[in-house]
Amino acid sequence: MTRLDIRTRSQPGHYRIEIGAGALQKLGPLARQALNGTTRRVIIISNSTVYRLFGPHTAKSLTTSGFGALHWLMGDGERFKSLRTIERLLIFLNRSGLERGDAIVALGGGVVGDLAGFAAAVHLRGIRLIQVPTTLLAQIDSSVGGKTGINLPDGKNAVGAFHQPSLVVTDLETLVTLPPRELVAGLCETVKQGAVSSRKLFAETMSCLALLRSKKETLVSGRFENLIASHCAFKASIVSGDEREDLERVDSRSRRILNFGHTIAHALESLTSYRYFRHGEAVGYGILVAADLSNKIGLLGRGDLSSLNEAVRLCGRLPKADFLEPEAVIRLIGRDKKSVGGSVKWILLERIGRPRIVDEKEIPRRLLLRSLRAALSHEGVRG
Repeated sequence: MTRLDIRTRSQPGHYRIEIGAGALQKLGPLARQALNGTTRRVIIISNSTVYRLFGPHTAKSLTTSGFGALHWLMGDGERFKSLRTIERLLIFLNRSGLERGDAIVALGGGVVGDLAGFAAAVHLRGIRLIQVPTTLLAQIDSSVGGKTGINLPDGKNAVGAFHQPSLVVTDLETLVTLPPRELVAGLCETVKQGAVSSRKLFAETMSCLALLRSKKETLVSGRFENLIASHCAFKASIVSGDEREDLERVDSRSRRILNFGHTIAHALESLTSYRYFRHGEAVGYGILVAADLSNKIGLLGRGDLSSLNEAVRLCGRLPKADFLEPEAVIRLIGRDKKSVGGSVKWILLERIGRPRIVDEKEIPRRLLLRSLRAALSHEGVRG
């Protein structure tokens, strides 16, 4: 098991990320250690698919450690991360008699983690949260950093709150159960994070991507455990210095750099009503477009552009997107919640490991259209 100690400026001040094959079996003792003695009950938030696989073991580990454990299941998919779902969940939490000293356990991928985290942030003005991410994307990204939220019909994560977990337990064995598309989505997120972090982490990520093509058992190896720990440590280092995404910051350590590839991704998800793309798949397209734009406006060299294109290819097949109209994508970009002063801020790259925040006014519309058309048509992104 790998253990990371994460420091935060807000509650709970610090928490641990526990990473390893079989980590879920130790959830109860880890939770008892992370929560104080006043915690009597926990509510496990999950969906039917994940709960069928891991719910009984999760509940048993918690009850064996002296917790009363109930569960509540949401629908499976991004479209269920909605106002209607959060209302149903909050009513359940209220009627269950959950107290301020009790906790929520988010068992699932990023959708479950975001929704459960938002519920924990607002129920009784805030109760404690344990994240148990079961997808790769959630393990390296959404379970770390304290962002929670739900979608509106025309805006991803348009409603949310910052709410840090008290504990994150990451079990590599959950990755073996992932459908191929979920794994591809998570791998795309590793490319995104590697691209904005450092050449070293990007190279480590590329090496694991190549190894996974021939050895699926890499997912539960010590090497992959180290990779996940490195990604979590990088994201935590960014969050610790800019926990609430200060809008005044435009440096390469701003939390906003973690949105590389997301300007396009959020537009693609919204355009298809959150029913077509997995989030990481949309990020894969977003990486291709952002990398190509970086090259076209004179920031990113051809060598790094080729490396990013190859990294996305190694993640696996993305769903076809040639039926989408680039103009419609651009219209939705204007609604991005990341806009500041009415202007969208893009995360582009000067080089791998050196992100830059760029105002949309610096990106000619004709270049954006060219990059979009190339990426969405599967023709590849040309330097």
